[in-house]
Amino acid sequence: MAKGVYAVMADPRLDKAQRMDAVSAANTEYFRTDHLVQHLGKRAISGSLVTTAAQGAKFVLNLTSAAVLARLLGPEEFGLVGMVLAVTGLLGLFNEAGLSTATVQRNTITQEQVSNLFWINVALGGVVCLTSIGLAPLVTWFYQDSRLTGIMLALSFTFLLAGLTVQHQALLIRQMRFGSLAVIEVVSMLSGIVTACSLALLGFAYWSLVGQQLCLAGMGLVLTWWTSGWRPTMPSRHSGIGPLLDFGAHLTASNLMARLSATSDSILVGRFFGAEPLGLYSRAYVLLARPLEQLLAPIGSVLIPVLSRLQSDPERYRRTFIRAYDTVALMSFPIAALCLVLAEPLVLVVFGARWSGVVPLFAGFTLLAVYLPLAIAASWLFMSQGRGRDLLQAYSMLSFITAAAIVLGLKWGPLGVVLALVIARLLVSLPILYHLAGRHGPVRTADIWKGFLSHLPISGVVYAATTLARGMLGPVAPIVQLLVCVPVGMAAGAGIVLALPRTRESALDAWNTIRGSLTGQFSAAA
Repeated sequence: MAKGVYAVMADPRLDKAQRMDAVSAANTEYFRTDHLVQHLGKRAISGSLVTTAAQGAKFVLNLTSAAVLARLLGPEEFGLVGMVLAVTGLLGLFNEAGLSTATVQRNTITQEQVSNLFWINVALGGVVCLTSIGLAPLVTWFYQDSRLTGIMLALSFTFLLAGLTVQHQALLIRQMRFGSLAVIEVVSMLSGIVTACSLALLGFAYWSLVGQQLCLAGMGLVLTWWTSGWRPTMPSRHSGIGPLLDFGAHLTASNLMARLSATSDSILVGRFFGAEPLGLYSRAYVLLARPLEQLLAPIGSVLIPVLSRLQSDPERYRRTFIRAYDTVALMSFPIAALCLVLAEPLVLVVFGARWSGVVPLFAGFTLLAVYLPLAIAASWLFMSQGRGRDLLQAYSMLSFITAAAIVLGLKWGPLGVVLALVIARLLVSLPILYHLAGRHGPVRTADIWKGFLSHLPISGVVYAATTLARGMLGPVAPIVQLLVCVPVGMAAGAGIVLALPRTRESALDAWNTIRGSLTGQFSAAA
């Protein structure tokens, strides 16, 4: 298809208007979504399974790499790179500018519009790269560590690579090509991990982590272009991208608020306590966040395009979201309880004995294992409905609350920051987010809270059973604690799930969905 597009553009027999019309016709398959709606349930289920399998592979890779690199590198190396990633994470939002979601969410879109968005993303990638390079001395001054200059300069080039990838990836998501996306993610991650471990073994210290990021971005670019098949044409005027840019601008501002509040803790911990405490802090957060990413990614990547296609069918939209929300709650509550009880053996098994300082920080972070998934699930409502202004309002309020909590918690060190975040997000931020998410659209605030309260008892039962099992074991090796206590806690959780009507219905629905897809018996309904 790509060769055909360029052949049309080079045909001397066609004028400019004819060429653009021919290119648009040739690229129709990349933008159509009407054929997806007919079997949306089937595509959603199969996409979820494929993506879940990929996330399982990524989880294993992440856990393995975390264990290996923790034994090859020290907290200071992770802290140094973490200082820079906290800053580049903020800049990266301007690289994407919300335009990938605009491409996915839009009901109809054209070759001219996507091509213009592509060149905008490329231009933004260049600008953000230069901005990052210019900020390197400032970052070095802020953290008072000259090693950060080289790290910042090297990681700046990831913005150029990302800018070239945004729209191709968005089109793969729009077409629900989840199998292709899964292969890209797993292969890119594996190449990055191999690079990092190889460099660490050769003694490159923190540069091994920098190499991992560069390899991840580069491999993602190559595989995404090769898999997508779509190729951009030159920019054109009057393509009608104004609404897309408006949505992207609001989404970028919203994400900036969210990312600023999410990274400000790392920035301030690194500034006031140094690289080593930040290394411990970041490893505690990663040990929690990575499993949650594996939990949410297969659901979110499938659900946003599915809900976007269901905007004209409110009841089907509502039913689909509630089923997905219940699935998230069904998994996040027991995970939080298990991690809280088994924080010490889990850290010792994954990172090793010299990382024991991570234990209290990770135990505190486990209380956020409920907030993060269910807050992200609520954000799917804003994104799939194109409610960019509402999302900006929500994230602005939540960011202010988070920033205030971090500043207050600094007085008691990194652990004080963690506990302040837990209190602020669970008791203040989550109610505000649910209220704003349910003000408009088919899903109301009461629907979200009913799901939350229905699944809350699971965490209490899992916590009690796991604590009892661990107490009965006595002083045994950390790996033994995990092998015994995790099955006990999960068994107790399964018992309460089957005992409660709402959770039992959620579990049976999830099981029937998986069984139906594995046997080829797909439901036509989403």
